[in-house]
Amino acid sequence: MANLSNRIDKNILKQRIKEESIARKTVSFYRYVNIENPNVLRDQLFINWSALNCFGRVYLAHEGINAQMSVPEDNWDKFVNELYAIDFFKDVPFKIAVDGNGKSFYKLIVKVRTKIVADGINDPAFDPSNTGKYLNAKEFNDAISQKDTIVVDMRNHYESEVGKFENAFCPDADTFREELPVVVEHLKGMEDKKIIMYCTGGIRCEKASAFLKHKGFKDVGHLKGGIIQYAQEVKEQQLESKFKGINFVFDERIGERITEDVISKCHQCGKPCDSHTNCKNDDCHLLFIQCTDCAEKMNGCCTPECMHIASLPIDEQRLRRKGRLKNGPECLAVYKSRLRPNLAEILKKEKSLSIHLNEGT
Repeated sequence: MANLSNRIDKNILKQRIKEESIARKTVSFYRYVNIENPNVLRDQLFINWSALNCFGRVYLAHEGINAQMSVPEDNWDKFVNELYAIDFFKDVPFKIAVDGNGKSFYKLIVKVRTKIVADGINDPAFDPSNTGKYLNAKEFNDAISQKDTIVVDMRNHYESEVGKFENAFCPDADTFREELPVVVEHLKGMEDKKIIMYCTGGIRCEKASAFLKHKGFKDVGHLKGGIIQYAQEVKEQQLESKFKGINFVFDERIGERITEDVISKCHQCGKPCDSHTNCKNDDCHLLFIQCTDCAEKMNGCCTPECMHIASLPIDEQRLRRKGRLKNGPECLAVYKSRLRPNLAEILKKEKSLSIHLNEGT
């Protein structure tokens, strides 16, 4: 029986992909379709895609598939033919990354989940197939220019922070599950207005548009293929990009630039910056925006406390973590993303305390 999971250390895999000379495509795709036995399909896809040297993150459920992958260009045709040979995936549309960098993943993960997008919806009367109207790039631009159109970003706060459409409502939420009720509450009383939605690749808007219609909203549209396809169409058709900044992506790239606009600031010094990073403290990994100057000064960490922990010998860091429940009261993690710490204020207080102590001596 083939090995159906990765067993190689991630640092080795990351080095391999860094040194790899073959060309790759970064592609995403999804489809809502009834899959009778996702566990069997999971093993089949893992075997097929491992043989083609594909990497990525793929979720399967009874409701369908959600995939972001890195595929060798030499194996692209075979990859497409094998996928389309599965009846319910035939002609599934692909969204190809705009930056052309295929080194977006370093291993293949295929998981079976309850849902391909966690939505928190438990209403048996909800029909996810009753989606809003698809809009291409030109149609979306035209809709935005209409006076009373309401634009809704169905992504997480850290995604919209670095890139968004003009005048979009961006929910202050960490997950899609949290966003749905926030959006419905925000739009209360606007059931007769024109609502258009967007997300990274389209999958979240499929459900969100159907959910709004379920809640009584009458004119709901969503961007077909999400920001990824929008960027391609804007480029091909030489349209004005109403999306400004970076499209956050959930892979090793973290983001792909759509326009040169920088709409966010370094969380530590306030300098214009839109580069996300994860805190180098392995027990924190807070996702935050950090400029190159602060990255050098803080050694890639979010706070002085994390900088201290990250500077300890690896064995000591592991010893401190050993035996503790993940995210428990003794966890070394300084912050969780949903707390959104004011890093600039923390550093300001740290500097003030340091000056005070020095003056006292």
